[in-house]
Amino acid sequence: MTVKAYGAIAKDKPLEPMTIHRRAPGPHDVQIEIAYCGICHSDLHTVRSEWPGTLYPCVPGHEIVGHVSAVGGHVSRFKVGEAVGVGCLVDSCQTCPSCGEGLEQFCEHGFTGTYNFPTPDAPGHTLGGYSQRIVVSENFVLKIGHPAAQLAAVAPLLCAGITTYSPLRHWQAGPGRKVGIVGIGGLGHMGIKLAHAMGAETVAFTTSESKRQAALALGADSVVVSRNADEMKAHAGSFHFILDTVAASHNLDAYLTLLKRDGTLCLVGAPDHAHPSPDVFNLILGRRAIAGSLIGGIAETQEMLDFCAEKGIVSDIEMITPPQIDQAYDRMQKSDVKYRFVMDMAAL
Repeated sequence: MTVKAYGAIAKDKPLEPMTIHRRAPGPHDVQIEIAYCGICHSDLHTVRSEWPGTLYPCVPGHEIVGHVSAVGGHVSRFKVGEAVGVGCLVDSCQTCPSCGEGLEQFCEHGFTGTYNFPTPDAPGHTLGGYSQRIVVSENFVLKIGHPAAQLAAVAPLLCAGITTYSPLRHWQAGPGRKVGIVGIGGLGHMGIKLAHAMGAETVAFTTSESKRQAALALGADSVVVSRNADEMKAHAGSFHFILDTVAASHNLDAYLTLLKRDGTLCLVGAPDHAHPSPDVFNLILGRRAIAGSLIGGIAETQEMLDFCAEKGIVSDIEMITPPQIDQAYDRMQKSDVKYRFVMDMAAL
């Protein structure tokens, strides 16, 4: 079927309207009319070929919310009209140990991302949510329990939400645990909201005094300006877990010294060049660990959406229309958004 979309034909060209093709729904497929699509920094990196391997035409978007418009004959979990979402994954092998454990993001044969991944469908690679419609296997469609008025602000949960929720759950954020969130941007603002909702003592780290009140408003119990040596020193050896969302290279030792024995610093920001190598003694003297985390599996993403619906958690967003996307990318590079852009696909 023919579908309207917005995408790029080359790394040095602005995004533009285009027509793409979607497969007709198969027996296990769900067809979704896209209402909103969140804008992720990964979209920018891919469109502008800042990460290797971009395939053109490139239609980004992996924070998709909309409504079911058709289902295949064997689909039983979704019905027409239902509010649903699609995140960063649209397929995996479904047979390896990781997939068997509900960790499709670590599929040992390689998952299929929502855009820029090989697929049998035309044009040979997946095309994402900057479009009016998408067809996805029912195994990778998620139910949305938020009120209809919050649907746009749910979209970033499908990337920023699960990217922060998964490590917070894995490292047991909750009552009696002290958790730090480094960075107050698209990822960090979700980390603060989620850690607070999980019941952890939540401390936000920022380089800017001007963001102190914003972090407190998001749910932080306290805020540390990381450039203030006295404020940092006051928290030495006190954190069970620190989630670092910053996507720029920086000194990790400053945060490792804040961890308790057996504490973990988890990195989810992806800088364009490596962090300076940490001092090994900050690790071995406290049996501290540096770890990473990648989004989450489908079951955990559904768990996150249900948790957020129960707690009334959504992303703080600014709405845009498709013709504003390049301007939004430029502003995103300057961190000029609080805290995620979401595109209204009705304006396509």
